[in-house]
Amino acid sequence: MPFCLQCGTKAEYAIPQGDSRERIVCPSCGYIHYQNPKVINGCLLIYDEKVLLCRRAIEPRYGFWTLPAGFMELGETMQDGANRECWEEACAIGENLQLYCLYDIPALGDIHAFFIGDLQQGKFGVGEESLECQLFLEHEIPYDELAFDTVTQTLHHYFADKKNGSTWGNFPLHRQTIDKNLLLQSVKTIKR
Repeated sequence: MPFCLQCGTKAEYAIPQGDSRERIVCPSCGYIHYQNPKVINGCLLIYDEKVLLCRRAIEPRYGFWTLPAGFMELGETMQDGANRECWEEACAIGENLQLYCLYDIPALGDIHAFFIGDLQQGKFGVGEESLECQLFLEHEIPYDELAFDTVTQTLHHYFADKKNGSTWGNFPLHRQTIDKNLLLQSVKTIKR
């Protein structure tokens, strides 16, 4: 951020008094521009033993498959944001949503939160951010065409939990930190 959002002066990096981290600070008015993690919310929606995936119509990872997910907006809960993304990407509504997977990605400054739930009445379409949407059985999932590691991890958790006897209401909460090395491998794959 080259300029202060408060007064327009060219901002600089400095450690504010009483702080321990370098921040973007305005030398004129003293405004501190905090940079905080972004929250990405999504849903793993199930209907008739199948999971809903969307083929991305936007970058990054145009043309790759993903769970419906995106950035949380101000004024909404994580669950509301996840369901909004389902509507925007797949014209779908999730029911009986339960927080399922949380991923800390410090290298990107992201937190990814996925809910698990039912696809309301099995209805879905194709939203503006998707090329197509489809329900997949486990053996049909195009794992080599998935957009993001957190989507792959979430699907692996789901099918493993199902095999271990988890049912609605008793799925465990999975929490994981995606380390820098795994992230770099994913970035190399993205650039191919």
